[in-house]
Amino acid sequence: MSVVPYTGARPERRRTLDRAQVVEAALALLDEVGLDGLTMRSLAERLGVRATALYRHVRDKDELLVLLGDALAGAIEPVGLDPPWQARLRELAWRVRRGLLAHRDAARLLAATMPSGPRRLAHVEALLALLTAAGFTPEEAARAAYHFNNLVTEFVADEVRLQLAAEAAGGDPQALLAEASSRLAALPAGQFPHLTRHAVGVVDADRDASFRFGVDVWIKGMEQLLAAHADRSPD
Repeated sequence: MSVVPYTGARPERRRTLDRAQVVEAALALLDEVGLDGLTMRSLAERLGVRATALYRHVRDKDELLVLLGDALAGAIEPVGLDPPWQARLRELAWRVRRGLLAHRDAARLLAATMPSGPRRLAHVEALLALLTAAGFTPEEAARAAYHFNNLVTEFVADEVRLQLAAEAAGGDPQALLAEASSRLAALPAGQFPHLTRHAVGVVDADRDASFRFGVDVWIKGMEQLLAAHADRSPD
């Protein structure tokens, strides 16, 4: 009878994996390769497991994106209901923008998935509660929340597109915007009088100021809507 010599080596242990680890690794991978490069195969390679191991914790990529959206929302602190509602909305807009800019393609990911998951739904609930407490009707609150989300996420998505374009060109966003502004200013003034005159403003390099302007305009519109309620109220 042959005897296998003892080498002292321990048998290889299968790596334990849970859903939290999968989401954490997926967020890190999202930062590296973006939404288009995030696949179940690339995530499995990052975790050092077979792709089949992921499916014990995540049904498919669609569910993974929902989990990522919930994780992203969970990192953004909600605002309270303390008046004035305008200040709460402004603060929320800036918090969401900062949270989305913290991860590459986070805005695209949220735009590509329906609100789901307890933390993401809690944000929607809190926003609706804030708007309702301010005096808006349920229908107005729902529509306002929809447009608030689009305002912030699309602005951030545009910021990320600019950053990626600048990286691809081997420069920085400010230089890319300055070049675009110069091209507009060089257009035939007789044909494009407004574009040439407002070339700097059309290509706004001050992203913070541009974001503040958009949020302020949105809130002013909401104030007008609320004022119309008072006008319709019986004496």
